Amino acid sequence: MTSPSPSLAQTIAREIGTPCAVIDLDRVERNIARFQERCQEAGIAARPHVKTHKSPVIARMQQAAGARGITCQKLGEAEIFAEAGFRDILISYNILGEEKVGRLARLAGRAEPIVAADNPVTVAAVSQAAAQAGRTLPIVIECDTGRKRAGVETPAEATALMEAIKAAGNLDFAGFLLYPPESGVEAAQAFLDEASAGARSLGLAPRIVSTGGTPNLHDLGRIAGTTEHRAGTYVFNDRMMMAAGVATLEDCALTVVSTVVSRGGPARGILDAGSKTLSSDTGKLDGFGLILEYPQARIHAFAEEHGFLDLSRCPSLPQVGEVVSIVPNHVCVVVNLMDRLVTTRGGKITGEIAVEARGRIS
Repeated sequence: MTSPSPSLAQTIAREIGTPCAVIDLDRVERNIARFQERCQEAGIAARPHVKTHKSPVIARMQQAAGARGITCQKLGEAEIFAEAGFRDILISYNILGEEKVGRLARLAGRAEPIVAADNPVTVAAVSQAAAQAGRTLPIVIECDTGRKRAGVETPAEATALMEAIKAAGNLDFAGFLLYPPESGVEAAQAFLDEASAGARSLGLAPRIVSTGGTPNLHDLGRIAGTTEHRAGTYVFNDRMMMAAGVATLEDCALTVVSTVVSRGGPARGILDAGSKTLSSDTGKLDGFGLILEYPQARIHAFAEEHGFLDLSRCPSLPQVGEVVSIVPNHVCVVVNLMDRLVTTRGGKITGEIAVEARGRIS
């Protein structure tokens, strides 16, 4: 990947200011097309996860490329996208509590939400929302196939939840939600096969088997029975996706344009991008971002508005006032810190996209 030309970076600094998140629409479109093509080759649907871009504008680009529906991580994201006209929305998170039950019922009045559950409390909550909405709501059962995050841990637990879903009367068992670790295809297949057998024993059949994760693109379609894949980070990519081997620098569509605001010593400097811009998520990588113009530089620490530079390995040094571009470690978190993304194409600024669903954490 080449960094934005000096004239573009300087124009961004002069006309918009730094720090600033910038996306290359040509790269975004290429990433979207590549994911869609890979899903089609695997014979499954693409269901993009909007947690990365949080923008109905970009989701429409994904939809135009052939995506079937979207994935939202939180109810608040789903509400924003329903307001923007999206209907087929998978919410991959347990919904609990009276306040969220009411919101889910209202959402069901203007969209077609599919809700994930991994426990009887959530199943009961979704049933309450269905009653309030006066309609049947579909549920997918989230399965833990080795990541040890959310999900039922055994096929027997999945079968018990299917029984509860069937007994509710206003819920529709839609299938299974999987998010296996990158090396977990065989274990996920065994879990899915046994859970599917449990479904058949109850007279049920999963019409959705949803796998997830940009790092799992290596294994796209390898789990027999998969009907769709959820991925989010692929749309922009970042250092974590490069480390996972699913992206190159040329695939990284978002950079943070930042200015060197201090050089307090011969081997150190300060950026105007701190934890409120690049986030404090290292993604288990060294430093907090890759500076394209100075790849040997290391962003080794943060204050809220300051990025601390270690320049000891740099053959040449940035000067105060110099504008640089940074590939973040974890782009999803960075986008959530932004109100807007500046768009470019062919080295020129083309406009801005609002991050409409930022901060929707409930």
